[in-house]
Amino acid sequence: MSEEKLIGYCFSCKGKHALLNAKAEWAANGSPGTRGTCANCGGTIYKAGYTPAHENLPKPEVTVKRKKKTKAGKKKASRKGKSRTRRSGKLVVVESPAKAKTIGRYLGRGYTVKSSVGHVRDLLKSRLSVDVENNFEPEYRVTNDKRDVVKELKTAAAKAKEIYLATDPDREGEAIAWHVLESAEMDPEITKRVVFHEITKPAIEKAFLEPRAIDMDRVNAQQARRILDRLVGYKLSPLLWRKVRGRLSAGRVQSVAVRLVVEREREINEFVSEEYWTLGAELSREQDREAAERPFFQARLHKLNGEDPILPSEEVVKPHLDVLEKAVWETGDVRVGKRTRRPAAPFTTSTMQQEASRRLRFNTSKTMRIAQQLYEGIDLGGEEGSVGLITYMRTDSVTVSKEAETEARSYVGKRFGPNYVPVKPPQYKTKSKTAQEAHEAVRPTAVARVPKQIKEYLSRDQYRLYKLIWDRFVASQMAPARYDTVSVDIWAGEAKVAVQKRPYLFRATGSVMTFPGFLALYEESRPDDRPDDDQNQVPSDLKEGEMLDLLRLLPEQHFTQPPPRFSEATLVKAMEEYGIGRPSTYASIISTVQNRGYVDRVDRRLQPTETGQVVNDLLVEYFPDILSVDFTARLEDELDKIAEGEAWVPVIGSFYGQFAEKLEIADESIPKIDLKKEVEPVGRACPNCGNELLYREGRYGRFIGCSNFPKCRHTEQLLNKIGVTCPNGGEMVERRTRRGRVFYGCSRYPDCEFSSWKKPVPDPANSCNGLLVQKNENETACEACGLKELIPQETAVAD
Repeated sequence: MSEEKLIGYCFSCKGKHALLNAKAEWAANGSPGTRGTCANCGGTIYKAGYTPAHENLPKPEVTVKRKKKTKAGKKKASRKGKSRTRRSGKLVVVESPAKAKTIGRYLGRGYTVKSSVGHVRDLLKSRLSVDVENNFEPEYRVTNDKRDVVKELKTAAAKAKEIYLATDPDREGEAIAWHVLESAEMDPEITKRVVFHEITKPAIEKAFLEPRAIDMDRVNAQQARRILDRLVGYKLSPLLWRKVRGRLSAGRVQSVAVRLVVEREREINEFVSEEYWTLGAELSREQDREAAERPFFQARLHKLNGEDPILPSEEVVKPHLDVLEKAVWETGDVRVGKRTRRPAAPFTTSTMQQEASRRLRFNTSKTMRIAQQLYEGIDLGGEEGSVGLITYMRTDSVTVSKEAETEARSYVGKRFGPNYVPVKPPQYKTKSKTAQEAHEAVRPTAVARVPKQIKEYLSRDQYRLYKLIWDRFVASQMAPARYDTVSVDIWAGEAKVAVQKRPYLFRATGSVMTFPGFLALYEESRPDDRPDDDQNQVPSDLKEGEMLDLLRLLPEQHFTQPPPRFSEATLVKAMEEYGIGRPSTYASIISTVQNRGYVDRVDRRLQPTETGQVVNDLLVEYFPDILSVDFTARLEDELDKIAEGEAWVPVIGSFYGQFAEKLEIADESIPKIDLKKEVEPVGRACPNCGNELLYREGRYGRFIGCSNFPKCRHTEQLLNKIGVTCPNGGEMVERRTRRGRVFYGCSRYPDCEFSSWKKPVPDPANSCNGLLVQKNENETACEACGLKELIPQETAVAD
């Protein structure tokens, strides 16, 4: 036996240890392996794989033995032909019970609809489960909680004459269909795949008229992504355990998302604010001097001596004010025009998550959970029963079916009038660099199901999200809004100087809506094309050379602002723009980085923890490719090509070769990293057992725990006081739920159980002794009297 030290996984003590008394052997099927004793616990370890010791070890002759048929087996074989003739009925398999219920109503008699309740098998959790020496062959196993489900499906499949796999229409759904077929041992000859993007009777009937085989290219694309994620996660995570601390994890996409948050935080910390000034003027026409309420409009300094104005301080501005107070103001070019404003495209997964975050204050996971309910079916009572209200919600496409276009145009014409229906249906192009399949946008399955008419059947959150989707889609099929615009150049300076040689050029712009179009129904919460001059009443009949009166100058001080921290919505937007992740993964990625303790959600903003920053820096230094936005996007492109028929093994092989080499270097080079002192004493005894209390570092940051852990599991949250008094006395402190969600409670808990999800803020006036809370990003409200006040703009956080 070679002196080379072998390491294997011991199932007795749950860890990797050296093999003592290692002996090479051949398994009965001819595969090589080594058996030995665990150096840690004395248990037996078997390590598969070829070693130099096998070179001189005779390999046994492998013969394939056929199993002897038992009496039961013979009977089964003799009845094989008969059993096929006795197959009857049609089995349909979907992912969820809710979806099964809705589809079952449409298919009627002769069909049995069963649910797989999600994935039925996966890679084993106890080991890598990917054979890196054998073309990265994955090792799947039916999960323990799905064994009864698979058994039931297997029994039903053995009796069915036809089998239809009706899982979701994306790659994940394609893979679930394949795993169901394999694990339930379905006959491929009678098993077909059906696909639909909405759960309505016409869509279901059409799908069952066009069954197809499982698309293995799409299955392989999903398998390749799963294998890559497993290789990265199961190789990097143990490295973090050894070098940083236990319970940490790394992921191919999640670590890039953490990097975006960390780098944004550092950009904010390193930002140096600079002062700058703008200069405006309130002007009025000479002809309006006698008016009781003199009309005016505003203009802004556009050019100073032909250059962009640079006004860094009040000292620089003051001399200009003195000159302009005495100046003559005269109009130059007057440009009158028209502009149109098109509606936003119907929702993709990303834009739906962003708008639901801004308008409804939903996090990404909540948005997807409620959208799933709307897609799978809501019971509307009566003859209609359970029906899918929206199309499939995981999509990066903005295309719309002709039938949906026609229905929306008909509704708009009846409700708003023919002028609101565009001559041609609007065409939209996806902004995503990596749009995958020709799915439809997220839209209502029937425009006729107006939100108000079905409100009684929906929960509050279901109604709000459905209304948002419905409004957005119908508005996307409406005519653009139209504006009249005017832009006026205004020259200021000494009267004796020719107009266009005067040093100050101001510009006044204004717009007036002449036709609301889609805005009669819906406006995106933060559109890029909303006019910012629609309150400026610039007269459209101004003439060149007209003299104006200066009413007052408007110097205004500003300070440059750092970029805001990511919200969940803006992080999704950044991931989509960079090509990181896919519609089906955005919500899970954002949940994962928070659940792992790498990112905190503070005031609806994502902020990296100390652990997140340490782990990010370590991974960026030793694995720059894996943490590179460009590399991750390119790899996603290669995975997309697998769905189009390219081989998947070379993609994984190319990645893993470089990754394994860097992993070895990192393991040797990275020193043990100490985070905050995990054994810092608190200075008081545990109330349960009397041992010393310590500050510890956990998944959600620092906490207080007993030094006698694990025998004593007493823990306390650190009291993060926010400077507000509890209505019942005591101090209001920031706390966290077990899932990491921030809330605010009294420091005297459990004696006082007062709590609030909204952040309490100081109330200097304290007019009614009520608690003042931050209602949203721009407004506070008193919980006692309901008084609302705006937060000063400098302190308000913008998306």
